[in-house]
Amino acid sequence: MKQLFDGSVVLNPVPVVVVTSRNSEGKQNAFTVAWAGTVCSDPPMLSIAIRPSRLSYEYIKETMEFVVNIPNIFQVRETDYCGVISGRDEDKIKNLGFTYKKSHHIDAPYIEEFPINIECKVKEIIHLGVHDLFLAEVVGSSINKNLIDENGKIHFERANLMCYAHGEYYPMTKKSIGKFGFSIAKNLELINKYKHIKSYKEYLNERENPKKLKKRKKKK
Repeated sequence: MKQLFDGSVVLNPVPVVVVTSRNSEGKQNAFTVAWAGTVCSDPPMLSIAIRPSRLSYEYIKETMEFVVNIPNIFQVRETDYCGVISGRDEDKIKNLGFTYKKSHHIDAPYIEEFPINIECKVKEIIHLGVHDLFLAEVVGSSINKNLIDENGKIHFERANLMCYAHGEYYPMTKKSIGKFGFSIAKNLELINKYKHIKSYKEYLNERENPKKLKKRKKKK
């Protein structure tokens, strides 16, 4: 049984990020964005949606640059604060005791304390309605070294990241339930790693027949 919601965006959960920018006069600001996502892999591009009333909208539209800073669960209060307090009233980063750092490829700064920082140059702004969509190319990223293994793989699960769903923040689990392509894998190591992950049909069968499942466990 389902309930119909007309014209409502219920795509959840989504990433929660803090976007930093710097205008031509050198004024800097940080604000929280939940409408962010990857839009292209080559060239690497992402998008953020911003209301024109926001101070950061002015800064980013003027310079066509910004940094996406990804917080961890221990920075959730600060992340929320950056989304409800206006940069017109307070210097948010100064009040929080965080540190602006000079980016490597653009003038907009990044937040040193956040584990992942993505430098972006805006390629296009699309007016949608109450939000405008900023399409930007990723020109560089700074990532905490403790998230990178000896083979150069980035382990995002080590960063204690969080997501946002319908007005609330939730931690990201560290336990993987699959890997891209594992459902048709022929690699024995990959097969064994995820063999405990059941198909939806198997899940439904076990739920509908709990007594059979108990008997099977007792035999083992």
